[in-house]
Amino acid sequence: MRKQAACIGGGVIGGGWIARFILNGWDVNVFDPQPGAAEKIQQVLDNARRSLPALADVAMPSEGKLCYCDTLEQAVENAQWIQESVPERLALKHSVFKELQRYCKSDAIIGSSTSGFTPSQLQKNSVNPGQIFVAHPFNPVYLLPLVEVVASVDNSVDLAQQVLQVLTDIGMSPLLVRREIDAHIADRLLEAVWREALWLIKDDVATTEEIDDAIRFGFGLRWAQMGLFETYRIAGGEAGMAHFIAQFGPALQWPWTKLMDVPELTDDLIEKIASQSDRQSGAYSIRQLERIRDDNLVGIMRVQKAHNWGVGKLLKAYDQQLLAAQPQPAVIPSNAEPLIMYEGRVLPAWIDYNGHMNESHYLTVLSAATDNFMAYVGVDEDYIAKGGSYFTVETHIRHLAEASLNEELQVTTQLISCDRKRMHLFHRLMHMPSGKLLATGEHMLLHMDLNSAKTCFASEDVQGRLEKIFDLHVLLDKPQGVGSAIGVRS
Repeated sequence: MRKQAACIGGGVIGGGWIARFILNGWDVNVFDPQPGAAEKIQQVLDNARRSLPALADVAMPSEGKLCYCDTLEQAVENAQWIQESVPERLALKHSVFKELQRYCKSDAIIGSSTSGFTPSQLQKNSVNPGQIFVAHPFNPVYLLPLVEVVASVDNSVDLAQQVLQVLTDIGMSPLLVRREIDAHIADRLLEAVWREALWLIKDDVATTEEIDDAIRFGFGLRWAQMGLFETYRIAGGEAGMAHFIAQFGPALQWPWTKLMDVPELTDDLIEKIASQSDRQSGAYSIRQLERIRDDNLVGIMRVQKAHNWGVGKLLKAYDQQLLAAQPQPAVIPSNAEPLIMYEGRVLPAWIDYNGHMNESHYLTVLSAATDNFMAYVGVDEDYIAKGGSYFTVETHIRHLAEASLNEELQVTTQLISCDRKRMHLFHRLMHMPSGKLLATGEHMLLHMDLNSAKTCFASEDVQGRLEKIFDLHVLLDKPQGVGSAIGVRS
């Protein structure tokens, strides 16, 4: 069954939601009567297509379909999830909810991107208040995983669980806010920094660029991977947070901040902020700034992914979620043909400065084919957990042709030889559907006892499966290149 979402409003936030859903395989209906809305949404989608897949190390789902609707009724009538992203005017949101509830399904989920209103405020005078809740994301929605989920007493526990599951399924990190509060959690923190920054500019203590430098070259880097409290816990040393509070807590009584006192946004102050901001980054268009932002975010997030930390841990879990949803590699067990042990696409993260798949990722794909072959003959997670596995002791790769972004790949595997301790595999990496040979990979593996770190016999079950495959593969022609190595003239 196709998953159907409806997005009401296609601005910066609405467009980000559209991209997040579509790139995760949802069909999306869009209703936005503003002139030029389709063009702006397309620009957001273009940015998302080049950045979100770069965070994944497995293929993402096939894109969902995008449909621009002429009426609200057409947009929401079959939607399972409806995301409202209209301007922050409560009366406008009430009007939109009243209209869409006339046409949507009674069990449809209606999320609001509001950054400030509580669900109780949104639900006022609604015919079905239990449908409406807060799902507040962060820009760019297609990259940043946080979404604040806020419910009221009218929202059921079952609905909240559905909401959390859908958001998790599209790669987001839902934060269920414990109780209703204006501006939720993150924006209240941002507002505190924003207020103080306005005073620093008004009093000529710092410029917009200097304030941004203080954040991006200092505590912003720490916050990006540890947040606030974990950062301060480290600052407390071995004695931890209690020591930090004892040492720095008295400073909270000093008159450093003006958090409850907001400077008047006079024409002069607005002009000062605008002119400084233009000097800071006016050399770039908004589209250029968005792409610079996205590339930097992808880099920071991938570094954390390499360390399985912070947002990187979430990305790794999402990779496993995507992998589990994909069909298992096709196999041909009944005749003398190589086995299809890998099918996928060239991912953005695999592309090098030449615009083609980097040589290291040829090995990534061939290694995945080896892992799939091992699982096929019975060396699966349970087998490995019991202490047995194969270790690759020799590899030879021939790079024969280039592979480009999003091209379909297939690896076929031929078992060249096997005994109780060894298996000799030959992989062919091909471009599909043309069948063009891109590379070959030859691997010798030894069966190991993981507890003693010594070679040992494979189980009878694994050996039996290997022998059945070999009885078929011995009938095949010897692959071109098998047993070869780089020739060096003396």
